[in-house]
Amino acid sequence: MSERRLRAWEHATAYPLTGLSLLFIAVYAWPVLDPGMDSTWRNVCQLGDVLIWALFCIEYLVRLRLAGNKHRFVRTHWFDLAVLILPVLRPLRALRLLNALRVLNRHAVAWTRGRLAIYVICATGLIVLMAALAVLDAERGHPNGRIQTYPEALWWAVCTITTVGYGDLYPETTEGRLVAVALMVGGLGLIGFTTGTLASWMVERLSDADRPAGTATRADIALLLHEIRKLRAEVDTLKSRQPTDDP
Repeated sequence: MSERRLRAWEHATAYPLTGLSLLFIAVYAWPVLDPGMDSTWRNVCQLGDVLIWALFCIEYLVRLRLAGNKHRFVRTHWFDLAVLILPVLRPLRALRLLNALRVLNRHAVAWTRGRLAIYVICATGLIVLMAALAVLDAERGHPNGRIQTYPEALWWAVCTITTVGYGDLYPETTEGRLVAVALMVGGLGLIGFTTGTLASWMVERLSDADRPAGTATRADIALLLHEIRKLRAEVDTLKSRQPTDDP
């Protein structure tokens, strides 16, 4: 019963949390992209940041309360808890953006491979944009910082996630290096999945093109046999229902 209530809660809050995640990214990005913005708007963004973060924390506590086995819930949702607690530390505040990705990721759980591939490609682009924001937030204003504008940060993020690593731009601060590590680890998985899915799709397309027209696969034959069995069962049922004449 509790697990059913937990699933119902997650389903009901999926879209509102997605909207909050996008708003969270916006209030984080605006002050980073516009360092000369008015102090009033900067305070508004900071307040929005804190409020949305508090809502994320409340949502996690609600799910924890609804979970039947709370120890198992914490153990299997350790990443959710980590991205809520760790950003309290100043060098790890860029991890706040991971929570937005975590919420957006809920929609991809039951997707087919084709839709999932589109999602991963979009997620990869979003991670690059957000990593560029995070490293710019960490590096700008540092005495030895090499990344001082968003185009430079974006170039660095693309080079890092693709493992090119020209070395012309690199983070100097501890926070910037932590962002780099997260981008490297995440980039390997995302790029690998994207290229693997694309290669698999191309192989399937080529296999379908090489197969002679009219050639049935095992799946086609199995489906046909299944339909035949259903028709035979229906015929037998109709025969059994027909009245028989007494001799």
